[in-house]
Amino acid sequence: MTAPVFVVESFPSHLPAAGGGQYVLDGAEGRHAVSVKRLRVGEAVVLTDGAGRWADGEVVGVEGKDQLTLRLGPVLEDPPASPRITVVQALPKGDRGELAVETMTETGVDAIVPWAASRCITQWRGDRGLKALAKWRATAREAGKQSRRVRFPEVADAASSKQVAALLAKADFAAVLHEDREYGSAALATAELPSTGEIVLVVGPEGGVCAEELALFEEAGAKAYRLGASVLRTSTAGTAATALLLGRTGRWS
Repeated sequence: MTAPVFVVESFPSHLPAAGGGQYVLDGAEGRHAVSVKRLRVGEAVVLTDGAGRWADGEVVGVEGKDQLTLRLGPVLEDPPASPRITVVQALPKGDRGELAVETMTETGVDAIVPWAASRCITQWRGDRGLKALAKWRATAREAGKQSRRVRFPEVADAASSKQVAALLAKADFAAVLHEDREYGSAALATAELPSTGEIVLVVGPEGGVCAEELALFEEAGAKAYRLGASVLRTSTAGTAATALLLGRTGRWS
């Protein structure tokens, strides 16, 4: 079994470049390591800041219920993956938003942009919106740990349709998942994809992307694509599309 991942805010500058320095893992992460994972002396862990920097560690001491002393290897940094994949996710109902974030993170998406589409039943306003965004970010962090990632996806502030269009205009490949064949949706599996740069994919709400939004996104340079013969829910379409893109761009090779 691979070593469990724990998150640190940053790595101290005094750690030896070649490794061998000690680090005390405490607080919530230390409590989880000791009381939930029940780690013991000699077991392996991975520490990461969630932004690409990471180090292997070995438990050399356990104190109380919330503190481990680790001997760390050298602090390394994984470069950002390319092409970068951003999914613009329309706001689903209930906890389906967290499900979408969780599975997209486990699959390997690089960034998630919550989108308040016109046909979204759920709308993020005021404190409710801030709490929902915090849940999405916490879900991305926990899913990143669970899937042993060292670079977690960024979860942006909720975007309007105009802001999404601006994001699409800057992309090297921009796509809107749209199941209506009469609209002219091409198969995403046959699209010509860039080997570097930025891919932005828009996933609409359960009611679909409206004609005005499609026109706005098309003007920004995005084209409509479908995944296959079946129609996926908004909470699963982004994960399926991300998996397809990761395979086709060679990131899963």
